Amino acid sequence: MIRGELRVALAGIVSLVTLVAFEAMAVSTAMPVVADELGGLRRYGLAFSLFLTASLLGTVLAGGWADARGPRAPVVAGLVAFAGGLVLCGTAPTFTALLAGRAVSGLGGGLLVVSLYAVVGAVFDEAVRPRVFAWISSAWVLPAVVGPLVAGWLATAWSWRAVFLLVAPLALVVGAVLLPRLWHLGAPAPEAGAPQRTGLLSQRNRALRGFGVAAGAGVAQAGAAALVPLRALPVVSVLVGVAVVVVALPALLPAGTLRADRGLPSVVAVRGLMTAGFMGAEAYVPLMLVLERGMPVTLAGLALTGAAMGWTLGSALQGRQGLRIDRSRLMALGGLLVATSVGLLVLPSLHLLPGLAVLGVWAVGGLGMGLTLSSTSVLTLSMSPPDLRGRHSAALQLSDALGAVIGIGVAGAVFAARLGAAPDLHGGLSGLGSGVPGAGVSSDGGVTFALVFGGLSLVGLLAAVVALRVRPAGGWPDPPAVGSGAASVAGS
Repeated sequence: MIRGELRVALAGIVSLVTLVAFEAMAVSTAMPVVADELGGLRRYGLAFSLFLTASLLGTVLAGGWADARGPRAPVVAGLVAFAGGLVLCGTAPTFTALLAGRAVSGLGGGLLVVSLYAVVGAVFDEAVRPRVFAWISSAWVLPAVVGPLVAGWLATAWSWRAVFLLVAPLALVVGAVLLPRLWHLGAPAPEAGAPQRTGLLSQRNRALRGFGVAAGAGVAQAGAAALVPLRALPVVSVLVGVAVVVVALPALLPAGTLRADRGLPSVVAVRGLMTAGFMGAEAYVPLMLVLERGMPVTLAGLALTGAAMGWTLGSALQGRQGLRIDRSRLMALGGLLVATSVGLLVLPSLHLLPGLAVLGVWAVGGLGMGLTLSSTSVLTLSMSPPDLRGRHSAALQLSDALGAVIGIGVAGAVFAARLGAAPDLHGGLSGLGSGVPGAGVSSDGGVTFALVFGGLSLVGLLAAVVALRVRPAGGWPDPPAVGSGAASVAGS
């Protein structure tokens, strides 16, 4: 049972996540209109991936910051950046300016998410954390129901700018209510008898590496979006960006993450694979429904509602008291559900399944994400010593954001390449939001979306395989999932 001040703190966290969720739902719904008005269709994917790219830096900064001084300061910095970026987006005169605003909001989002994880680890006992994460996931329910409807109405009947500008002041108000409950949280103390930490990166080194990961990912995305027609500069940009990420990333993750070693490294790896498959597809679901199936923007956005409802259900199921299924198998099931859901999106893309069926199909993917991602959050906190929860939470969120960046970036590169090869797709948005069946349909568009969704479904299958390596070789200690991350500390 969560009582007293803990309930107030949980209410503040859930309220803040609700606003972040509304922003995510609303922006995903309105972005086809934004891209059409500001001439950003070719760079459509960057509106999502740059947000996530900047959040990479935010997650790295917040992890060491929260471990060293507590979560108060990164929460404040995250709120200011998140709200400031929304204002920049809402007043953007060009698509390039909007992308800059999305990057600022992403930096704030990265700071906020990791800081709130550190708050959960510091304030709530291990026994109630699964329920806390279930509540946090439930914060997506109301935005999932009303977000697409409100955003679609604002974007088509009034102005898409209101989608950004209405959220910023509300985020600051909720933050003002939450912060007094965090003021007593200082730097976490090491566990009694814990070994002295060696090999940990300094905050400055972490910041430099985090900047390298974010910059490398950004450079690679920019190059990937311009690969067709094939030119030297975009190719060099992709190669240099990938090289920078490969050099800077490993020291920011638990040792063995890129090899999917057993225990905490596989937990972090699964998180990245799941977001790559799911988020890479979700960014293009509304666009596919509008561009290929001629759906109104509001109706297309409801596909995201189904996913969020499924996500909430999955998170609630994993948070049930007395859960007996092994979490590694639960996560593997989630990966299979995501792979199936993303793969089925090929059918409506090729007009082999009604567009409205996507609402149910995508809810199945959300169910898989709820089962798996909430489980990765629970296991990361359980496997981490108190004085390393910030760093390990940062590693989890870094994997989360980088996975989404890669998924959306690769999908965007395919989309941009096909767009460059078939310029007639540019006219696809002329029927945007009209609701006329078949408005904007092109001969090549369906194949493009089918390629994107088919490839991303394979990533979900890989996540299911890696999830089976989360369980330590000797089985879970007693209590489950506690203490198996010690071997990974040196690489954090």
